[in-house]
Amino acid sequence: MAASNTKNERVSRQDIENKLRALQGDVQNKVEDRRSSLLAIAGGVGVALVVVFFLLGRRSGKRRSTVVEIRRL
Repeated sequence: MAASNTKNERVSRQDIENKLRALQGDVQNKVEDRRSSLLAIAGGVGVALVVVFFLLGRRSGKRRSTVVEIRRL
């Protein structure tokens, strides 16, 4: 924890709000700087997953499908 005040001053609500806003501002700036790259990476991963699941589904469907042959007499 942080060092306590030597004068035993109380921490006001405004002090806490100011500190939280400063921390939030730092995080917001970092996220906004990397937002476009994160969205591009997330989109690429999403497309790759869809392709993989599609291909696995096709393979599974071919392996389990039943061939029914109808002959006319």
